[in-house]
Amino acid sequence: MAKGRIAVVRGGSNVFADLGYVDAVERQTKTRLAMAANAALARRKLKQADAARLLGVAQPKVSALVNYRLDQFSVETLMEFLVSLGHDVEIMVRPRRARAGAVSVVEVR
Repeated sequence: MAKGRIAVVRGGSNVFADLGYVDAVERQTKTRLAMAANAALARRKLKQADAARLLGVAQPKVSALVNYRLDQFSVETLMEFLVSLGHDVEIMVRPRRARAGAVSVVEVR
């Protein structure tokens, strides 16, 4: 490679796997659920204290959610948040379409 050039490597579909996290699927699932919850909170224009009451948590937990500090939340908790925000959460189990199984989160508006 020429001096001053940076090699660019195309990543996969999960940035956490690309970074070598052993819990990459869980991290990606949590992030996508948090993105949907944060979008719902933004649409409602709720202050964190109001969001905390709605979600049944303390305000610092809402701050953690909004700032994607997700280590303190389970996938189930994030799904419960979405239900509290007026969304349905659907889990679909089907035969694999690819060589390796996958977990995906898709937001439908």
